[in-house]
Amino acid sequence: MTFVSAQFLSQIPSVDRGAADAQPYGVVQVDDQGVIKLYNKWESEMAGVPISTAEGSNFFTQVAACTNNRLVFGKFKDGVARNDLDTEFNYTFTYKMKPTNVRIRLLRHSPSGSNWVFVNMRTA
Repeated sequence: MTFVSAQFLSQIPSVDRGAADAQPYGVVQVDDQGVIKLYNKWESEMAGVPISTAEGSNFFTQVAACTNNRLVFGKFKDGVARNDLDTEFNYTFTYKMKPTNVRIRLLRHSPSGSNWVFVNMRTA
């Protein structure tokens, strides 16, 4: 069961800052190289990275460098190359923060070619 609501997913690709900030989890839109186009308030507060710093930076190498590996960035690159990406898994963020257990969903909205990283806190 995913933490991202079907209602929110139905709004892609027209999600704006207001819709993203209204979500109780991280919403990050990235281009095909991983450069952040939209970074919501929840993700900014959880990661301790200001929105103004995150947007325009590479999510996988500059903002969440602990995701620059085969498990996360590798899945992302493979999915973008196939134009087919929708995977969800548990992960532990360690970059610039104490180890934080999260659930990550990587999604490519094929019709629009937009890419999304959703992050939710994991309690178990």
